Formats: sequence, C-alpha cells, structure tokens
Amino acid sequence: MADVAIIGGGPAGLMAAEVLATAGCRVTIHDGMPSLARKLLLAGKSGLNLTHSEPYQRFITRYHPLSPALNAALDAFRPDDLITWANGLGADCFVGSSGRVFPKAMKASPLLRAWLRRLAGLGVTVKTRHRWIGFSGKSLICETPDGPLEVVEDASLFTMGGASWPRLGSNAAWVEPFRAIGVDIADLRPANAGFDVAWDALFIERFAGTPVKSVTATSDAGTTAGEFVISRHGIEGSLVYAHSAALRDRLERDGKADFIMDLAPGRSADRLARDLARQDAKASFSNRLRKSAGLDGVKATLVRLFSSEEERRDPAKLAARLKALPIPLARIRPIEEAISSAGGVRFDSIDARFMLKARPGVFVAGEMLDWEAPTGGYLLTGCLATGRAAARGILDWLDER
Repeated sequence: MADVAIIGGGPAGLMAAEVLATAGCRVTIHDGMPSLARKLLLAGKSGLNLTHSEPYQRFITRYHPLSPALNAALDAFRPDDLITWANGLGADCFVGSSGRVFPKAMKASPLLRAWLRRLAGLGVTVKTRHRWIGFSGKSLICETPDGPLEVVEDASLFTMGGASWPRLGSNAAWVEPFRAIGVDIADLRPANAGFDVAWDALFIERFAGTPVKSVTATSDAGTTAGEFVISRHGIEGSLVYAHSAALRDRLERDGKADFIMDLAPGRSADRLARDLARQDAKASFSNRLRKSAGLDGVKATLVRLFSSEEERRDPAKLAARLKALPIPLARIRPIEEAISSAGGVRFDSIDARFMLKARPGVFVAGEMLDWEAPTGGYLLTGCLATGRAAARGILDWLDER
C-alpha cells in the first residue's frame, strides 16, 4: 500500500484524496489553514455553482489555455459526471435558468460535510495548520504547531491554489520554491476580477452598488448577455468576469481597453434611430432616451457620460452609441480581490499524468496550473477534473515503479 501526501485541502486535493484512497492508498492531506476548503465554503455562501449544463463542445471552449492534459482531464470528468458525483453526496443538483448547476441546498457546507465524512470512511488523514514551506532533498517540509515536520511519502500532490483570496489560504507562497527546482511558472495575474473606472464623486454617490441589467457586452472573448454592478472603484459582476481575461490582456497589450455594452439588445440600431428621430427636439435628453429606448437611471447616466454632444444630437449616431457604449477601463482590480487567478505551473513543465518533469513523484493540480476560466461552474469543474486526473496519474506512476 502506497503512502501519498496531498498539500492543500481544497476541491482538487479532496477529489484526488477520494480517488487515491478508493484505490487503496494511505492518504494524508496537509493544509495550512485551521480547516479545509475555505474558499469553497465562501464561494458557496450565496449559492454553490458546481458546473454548467451547456453543450460540452461549448463548455470546453471556456478554458484557456486548453492544453492536451487539461482537455483530457475534462473529457474524463464532464459536467454530467460531476453532477452524478455530487448527487452521490446527497447534493440533489438542479439546473438554474442560466444553465448553471447548483445543489438544492445552494450552500457548500452540506456537500463538504458529506464529502469529508466519505473521506474519513476511506481512511484519509487530515492534518490542518500544516503549512508547506519547501523541499529538502526528497522530503517535503511543513511548518506545524509542533515545529517543522519532514514528510516523506511514495508520491505527493500539490493543490495549493493560486493567489486570489489569500486570507483563505491561497497566497502563492509555493511559486518561488517551485521555481527554485526548475519548474516553469507563468506569472500569476487576476482573473474573474473587476476593473477600475474613473467615476466622478457624484456618480459614485448616486450609483455605487447599482446593477446594470439586461445588457450584452462584447470583447475579444465574444458577445455575452447578462448584468454587472457599478462599484465605487469601477465595474464588477458576472458579465464583467466573462470578459475579464480578454479585457485584462488588452490592457496589458495596448495600455487601454473599453468595456463595450449594448444597452438595448432587443432593438436594432435602425429601429432605435427611428424612435429617437420621432422625439421632440425640445425635450430633455433624459426624456428622449426614456421614451425612445426605455433607458433611464444608471443606463441613461452612462450614455451621458460616454457619448459626445454631437452623438446625443444625431439620432443615427446616438443609436449606434446605445448599441456599443464604451466604458474606458483604467486597470484590473488587484489579484487579492479576484475570484481566481491566471498563470501558474506551465503545462510543458508536467507530463500527461500531471507530474512535474523537474521532480518525479511530485504532481500538481487545480488552480496552481496555468489555466483560467470564467465563473459559471467552470472553475470548480476544472479543479475537480485536474485533481481526479492527477490522482489517476499518481496511481499509474506508482504501478510503474
């Protein structure tokens, strides 16, 4: 019977522990926090989005970069497989109107409790407040309440997360020790994050916290319908997160980027132009917008902020602006605030089994790897799928020894 250490007790690590323990391995999870899966619990407070029900051929396109190893991991653990697994823990999943999949309890805590009971029944050992601090020869060194601990196992799996929400344990402290042993790591960057916009004080006072509903946004990522929220700093919310990678990359490449919205997705530019032209020229701009396009409140104010006087006077030009209103972005919000992070261990640094080429017997999964995906269940599916794939890789490697 092989001994396997898992460093990190998030979803990827817990899934790997389940696969390994089921196969007969003695598994020990070491986690630096006082309890496991803290980020999962926080994410599930307002509704645990497990995965997405869209057709798989579209689902798979949400992951970037989609390396062969990641593709194979997702192929082996598709959304339907995740739903079956979660239902086996008593989650009783359902598909929401947006296509997102949730457990009926909505929260993460019931699923996590059932999962930890299953792992305990499989003999998995959990050691909290065990913070990994580096390699020493063939050993792993953990800092514990009782002092440094040398961990020597037949194989080890790292699932320590990226750099978002560091207060929950994902602080990227692993980056430099991994680089020191020759692992190629792409710099960690914020993903699924908001952006700063140069709002004036009056706009912030009036609209901070206000949702902007029923719009579509277009970027290099494509066109997506949804809503977002005005924040004191700028913009955030699911529609922004769907485009955050493309907008972040454009800001890095060009030094500027616009969040481009269609404020009236149900009407053509020609129809809007005709409706605008019929309005009394003496009426206020607000009244013309409201009567012709049904726009008022925060939407009307955004039009006023990001259109020229010439455009507001010309029905055709104003209609075009309503169909593609640009909000100029200053910068992406800090990685500590992001829902997830991009970057990490590059896939050319691991083999098809998710084992580090620089250190045989050491495997990596989850958000430590260089991939990203939008919110909507894709992140959790990716973590679970790579954790499962890495566990199977460990079993294959142990069989070969």
